[in-house]
Order: sequence, then C-alpha cells, then structure tokens
Amino acid sequence: MTIIIDLEHISYKYQSIDEQSALKDISFSIEKGDWVAIIGHNGSGKSTLAKTINGLLLPENGKVKVGEYLLDEKNVWTIRQMVGMVFQNPDNQFVGSTVEDDVAFGLENQGIPREEMVERVHSALEKVKMSEFAKREPARLSGGQKQRVAIAGIVALRPDIIILDEATSMLDPQGRKEVLATIQELKKKENLTVISITHDIDEAANANRILVMKEGELIHDGTPQTIFSYGQELTALGLDVPFPEKLKSALKKRGVEVPKEYMTEEGMVEWLWTSSLKK
Repeated sequence: MTIIIDLEHISYKYQSIDEQSALKDISFSIEKGDWVAIIGHNGSGKSTLAKTINGLLLPENGKVKVGEYLLDEKNVWTIRQMVGMVFQNPDNQFVGSTVEDDVAFGLENQGIPREEMVERVHSALEKVKMSEFAKREPARLSGGQKQRVAIAGIVALRPDIIILDEATSMLDPQGRKEVLATIQELKKKENLTVISITHDIDEAANANRILVMKEGELIHDGTPQTIFSYGQELTALGLDVPFPEKLKSALKKRGVEVPKEYMTEEGMVEWLWTSSLKK
C-alpha cells in the first residue's frame, strides 16, 4: 500500500501557553484509502495533530510528509490543497448566498475556469445528494444538510485527504447518520483517505484504525476491535464505549463469564442467543 501521511517525532507547544506541550514525540503513518479515527479527551491534542497534517500549524520538532511533499514553507500550500478540512459548525464555513455559490467559492479562489467549475459544483452536490438544494440558502437547511454542503465544498476541490474535525458533534442522530453515510460512500468511490477527530463512538467505529491521544501523547494505535476492548481504560479517559462493551462489563460484575474479544451488537446478540441455548 501507498503511504500518504507520515509523521516522525512531531512535537508542538502553543507559544501563549506555558504548560506542557500540546504534542509530544508523535510518530505514525497512514496508508492511502484508510479511515483513521483519532479519539481522546478535550485537550488531548487531537485537533492540534490534525492542524499539523494540513499545515495550519508547523511542528516545532519532527517531520510531516503528505504524499511526496515534506511540510515546510515551500510546500505548505500544495499540502493544503491535498488536505480538506470539515469543521464542527458548518455555519462558520458558509460564505455563499446559495448552496451552489458556497460550493463554488473555493474553486473561484483557485482560479478554476467557469465551465469546469460548474461541472465540479454539480458533481460535488450530486455526490452528497444535495443537487435539489442547489438554489437554496444554506441558512435554511437542516444541520445534516448543512454539513453535507460543507463536505461538497471540500469534495469539489478534489483533495486526496479529508479531515473531519468533530464534524458530526453538533448534529442530531439522524443528521450524524446521514453525514457518516455520505463520507463512507465518497471514500469508497473516490478512494479518499479520511481522518476523523471525534468523541462519537459510532463515528470511530466506521474507521479501520483508531489512534488514542492522552495529554499530547499517542497511547494506543489499533483496530476498532482492539481499541474498544480497552473498555474501562477508555471510560477512565472520559470516552464512551460501544454498548456491547458496556453490557459485557455489567454481566461480568454479575459473575457471568463473557468473551474477552470485542464484539459488535450483532455479535453480542448471537453470543447471548447461543449461550442461552446451552443452558
């Protein structure tokens, strides 16, 4: 597989803060087409880490490489074109009076010819299933619809990587479901690399890999199955765990012998069913 993001011994400290570093000696790589979730308590360094990947912050120590480009003052704008970010509040990203105007904004800034721009806007809105809302005012959309328009604005720029920075945290369950389904479909069709900074366990569960941050350090790196099996440790960090892990913990306290490995809800139902048949 092709490595698209490579971090080597990254450290960063905010100049206005005299406390500990926001990032401490972080190293990992991400393969093209991966979906990686980064979880951790508030202030653990998640968003700072995301900002070093797309060049919003330059690390004090270490190296960041995106594609074939080393992050430095020479390559920073090229890297920002490769990495699109979708933030927590879509209202803060809207600048156009209509949905299609908003999606076109980034393309206009890049000097994309009008004919190509119209095609890209249409294509991006179609991909996030928002074509019928092209002439609508963004302010009149639901939360999930607004976030899908924000995603369309990034998709139109055709990045290689999309970073979701708490992008579903302000949405209701249905809106969150819509946005995650949209990202999953885009990832599959475009072979995008997705990094999600999140507190939401359902969002993290969509990833094929999870990184756990604590006080600026990377403390765990593994599959969702491996990470979610650290149930009590995640709870101690102020993080939620999937329902099957909560159920296993409750059963264990009642003296029931439960599987050690991580189980999905379907897997838990099957285990409970087969266990009851044995009695």
